[in-house]
Amino acid sequence: MVETARASQPTGTKPQYYYGLGRRKTAVARVRLYPGSGQILINGRPASQYFGNRLLYRVMITEPLRLTGLQDHFDIRARVVGGGISGQAGAVRHGVARALLRFNPELRPVLKRAGLLTRDPRVKERMKPGLKRARKAPQYTKR
Repeated sequence: MVETARASQPTGTKPQYYYGLGRRKTAVARVRLYPGSGQILINGRPASQYFGNRLLYRVMITEPLRLTGLQDHFDIRARVVGGGISGQAGAVRHGVARALLRFNPELRPVLKRAGLLTRDPRVKERMKPGLKRARKAPQYTKR
């Protein structure tokens, strides 16, 4: 896939892309938007294969492109590490939104209104000493 993109460019130059870094929970996504037809590759695999039958995550990733009306103008290539499937999808979505800002800063109000530029701060709370989980205490016995 990468070789065909490079073949269309003049020899010695790299293809033009827009970069965005997205984060969600413990997942980090490095996203590149290439001019194209809407193909999505995550860690070298198509999104349909990467997320399986979970259509929600594929829709989530393309949300910034749909809101701006650019879903058929860019190919998405993402490298994602850490977290689970849900966190990774959120990280890619955040990265796509940030990459779109590099493409056109005038898209900021639309993306901001939809809440796509805000990094979701919710992460798993750490274990506390003396507790069973982050907040669950052992049962209290009076006698």
